[in-house]
Amino acid sequence: MNLDGVDVFVRVVEAGGFSAAARQLGMPATTVSAKIARLEQRLGVTLIQRSTRRMHVTSAGDTYYRHCREALAALVAGEGELAAATAEPSGLLRITVPYDLAQTLLPPVVEAYLARYPKASIEIVATNAQLDLLAEGIDLAIRAAPALKDSTLQVRKYGVARLKLFASPVYLRQHGTPERLAELAGHQLLVHSRFPSGLVLTGEGNDSFEIKNTARARADDMHSIRAFAVHGLGIALLPDILGASADDELVRVLPGVGLQTGSLNFVFPSGRFVPAGVRAFIDLALEMRPN
Repeated sequence: MNLDGVDVFVRVVEAGGFSAAARQLGMPATTVSAKIARLEQRLGVTLIQRSTRRMHVTSAGDTYYRHCREALAALVAGEGELAAATAEPSGLLRITVPYDLAQTLLPPVVEAYLARYPKASIEIVATNAQLDLLAEGIDLAIRAAPALKDSTLQVRKYGVARLKLFASPVYLRQHGTPERLAELAGHQLLVHSRFPSGLVLTGEGNDSFEIKNTARARADDMHSIRAFAVHGLGIALLPDILGASADDELVRVLPGVGLQTGSLNFVFPSGRFVPAGVRAFIDLALEMRPN
C-alpha cells in the first residue's frame, strides 16, 4: 500500500483549500496539487473537483477522507504509544495508597524508581479513603479491593492479599496460645474495621473459623492493628510483611491458618496512552515483588 499523498489529501480537506493546506504543511501549493493529482491517478477516481475560486470534495473523496482520517489517527496513536513506552519517566508521579502499604510495600520501590529515573519525582498521598483520581490529580493508586466497576479506570493486578495471625509473646503467656481454630473463640481477634463480619479463616483439611469482627479495639489501618497486638490487646489478622519482625514483638499464631482477602491492584485513569512514569513504576514494583 502506497501512503504517499494521503496525509496531504486529508490536510487539504480539513483546511478547506490547497493554499491553506500548503501553508500548514510548509510546502509549495504546486507540490500539494501534484500530490493530490498523483493520488487520484493511482486510485482511478476524482477526489477533489477544483476551480479557480473553490474546491469541492466528491462523494468518493468524502468516503475516502473518512477512512484516511481514521487510518492516520491510528498511525499517530501507534507512534505516540511507542514514544510513551520508550520515553524515560520524568516529572512528578502522584500515588495514593493506604497507610500500611505506604510504610511497607512502597519505600523500597520508590527508592529504586528514583535511583533508576533521575529526572522523576514522587509524591505519596497516604490515605485509607478511595480518592477520585481524576479530581485529585492522582496518577496511580494501589488498592486492596475486589474487581473494579469504574469504567474510567484501568486495573493491573499486583498480587493476592493474604493475611495471617500474629500476637505478642506477652499476650500469649497471659491468655494461652491457641492450638486449633476453634480455640480462637476465646480470644480477642484484632481485625481491620472495614472487613465485613463473616470472613472465614481456613486451616488444614476442612478446619475453619468465622470471624465476627467484634473486638473491643478496632482501627481502619493495619499499622494500628499491629500496634494493638504489640500492646497485648489480642490476636491480629495482618499481612505477613507487617506481622513478621526481627525484634520478636509479634509471633505467628496457628501457622497453617490464613485468609485471602482479594487482589492487590494498581489502579490508574483510562486513556489512549499509559504515562511513562505510571508504566515504569508498575513494571518496577512487579519486578521487585516478593515471591
